[in-house]
Amino acid sequence: MKISTKGRYVLRMMLDLAMNQGEDFVSLKDIAERQNVSKKYLEQIVPLMNKSGMLKTNRGNHGGYRLIKTPDKYTVGEILRVTEGSLAPVACLEYEPVDCERAGECMTLPVWRGLYKAVTDYLDGITLQDIIDKSAQSYGNDYCI
Repeated sequence: MKISTKGRYVLRMMLDLAMNQGEDFVSLKDIAERQNVSKKYLEQIVPLMNKSGMLKTNRGNHGGYRLIKTPDKYTVGEILRVTEGSLAPVACLEYEPVDCERAGECMTLPVWRGLYKAVTDYLDGITLQDIIDKSAQSYGNDYCI
C-alpha cells in the first residue's frame, strides 16, 4: 500500500486545522502557506472532506474551514479513506464478503487479511490529537533564545 500525495496532504491539512482553528475559520491560503502546499491542490481536497462531513465551511470575508468535531474524534484511518478509498492491500479485500472465486482455496488470503488488519488497526488507533500531542512532546521543549 502506498499513500498518495492527496492522502499525505489531507492529513497535513486536517492537522493544520486542528492546531489553528480556535474559534475562527481557517483560510486555505493560510494552510497552504504553513504547509508549503499549493492552494489549488488543497482546493481539490476540500470538497472530498466536505462531502464526508468532516469539515464546516464558511464563505465570505471571514470564510474558511474548520473541523466539525474535536481533533480526538478524527482517526488517521478515516481521513485517509476519504482520499485513498479502501486501505486494503489487495483488491479482493475491498469488499466483505470477499468477492473472489478463489477465496476458498487461496493460500495467500490469510496473509493479506493479516496485513489489512494490522494497517487498519494501526491507522484507526491514531487520532489527530495523538499526533499533536506526540509532536508537542518531541518539539515542545526545543527552543532557542
